[in-house]
Amino acid sequence: MSKLTLQQANTLIEKAFAKAKEMKVKPLAIVVLDDSGHVVAAQRQDTATMFRYDVALGKAWAAVAMSCSSRALAGRAKENPNFMITLAATAQGKFLPQPGAVLLKDAAGNVVGAAGGSGGTGDEDEACCAYGAEQAGLKPVI
Repeated sequence: MSKLTLQQANTLIEKAFAKAKEMKVKPLAIVVLDDSGHVVAAQRQDTATMFRYDVALGKAWAAVAMSCSSRALAGRAKENPNFMITLAATAQGKFLPQPGAVLLKDAAGNVVGAAGGSGGTGDEDEACCAYGAEQAGLKPVI
């Protein structure tokens, strides 16, 4: 099974920021986690607020913890909010089931991590992360 590399994570962030500029998205923070929820790379664009990193981390952490996109988790949260509140409490606040993170898979379909963004709308954050993932040779799960 392959692992997410630092080069892939850095490429993902670089390309996600380029996509954000193209889309005229407000300054972003992007956090890329491995399949165990550990930070591989994280960056915050100039003038992005300090809270962006924490939100991006929470979205990515939720995605990798539950093996699905944060968009899918947001849908589940609407149907079962008490369960999601319990998960967030259990995760000591790291669990944020909101659109803006993609699960990352390798060419063989193995989960290798997640990337979360914060700064734009959830749709914008997700689009930037997905584009960056594709440019890094990964398959984003939205």
